[in-house]
Amino acid sequence: MVKYKAWDLILGQLRENQVFSMKTSFKISVLASGSRGNASLIQVGQTAILIDAGISCRRIVQGLKARNLLPSDLGGIFLTHEHKDHIAGLEVFSRTFGEVPIFASEKTWTRLPFRRTMNRDQMRVLPRSCVVGCLRIQPFSIPHDAIDPVGYEIFYNDRKCTYLTDCGFVTKTCEQAVDGAETLILEANHDKEMVRAGPYPAPLKARILGREGHLSNRAAADLLKKVDVPPEVVFLAHLSEMNNSPRLAYDTVKSVLEDNPRTRDVTLYVASQKEAVSNFSLK
Repeated sequence: MVKYKAWDLILGQLRENQVFSMKTSFKISVLASGSRGNASLIQVGQTAILIDAGISCRRIVQGLKARNLLPSDLGGIFLTHEHKDHIAGLEVFSRTFGEVPIFASEKTWTRLPFRRTMNRDQMRVLPRSCVVGCLRIQPFSIPHDAIDPVGYEIFYNDRKCTYLTDCGFVTKTCEQAVDGAETLILEANHDKEMVRAGPYPAPLKARILGREGHLSNRAAADLLKKVDVPPEVVFLAHLSEMNNSPRLAYDTVKSVLEDNPRTRDVTLYVASQKEAVSNFSLK
């Protein structure tokens, strides 16, 4: 049976001091996820990295502090793409904490208007693979309406965590990145019928549902069902506030996972726009 780790969140009862049992090598804290800002902290041992900085610098620092970390403890910030909900806090953070390296693809850097005011020593062009502490980080291309969007495979010895959001459809590359991941942060952005029946103008609906848009709840579930080696832990992320709900995302994915013996024991979390969700105790 799929474990109800996300259910308390749906009922508004989950808080940052909630005690969880660790199931994987990766300590994950999705500090925020959604259309208004994204930032995810990934830790193994003394190594910590941040994926995206789409919330305020203050909120990032508070999230780190709650996990007994300083900004200087970050081995790097890795950007997925240049959209505002993934970089909103980056300018202030980079100006305040100039010792933290920031990784982005060469094309993505060209779309960051504040790059000219940044400390050039902290600006890193994303390589095909790099090592930060005990982690090896490897980007992979994803289909989205940005200049050069990527997801990330994060390796710790023979174990892997994969980050995949803002993805219009699942390519073979995306499927391979998810296959065998111990922990997965996966987009479940919308319910297709809610998008179609909702108030958005037709061009925006077409963008969301298009091949450079976002993954639906059902697409996320189908991906989990399809991979040969499904993850042990999944964070459903980047939920639309207008075209989805935590309950609907959770139930849609859960129902598919429970139909497959290989995925019945997957632990699901639902990331939140308003508060951090972690797979470990902060005490």
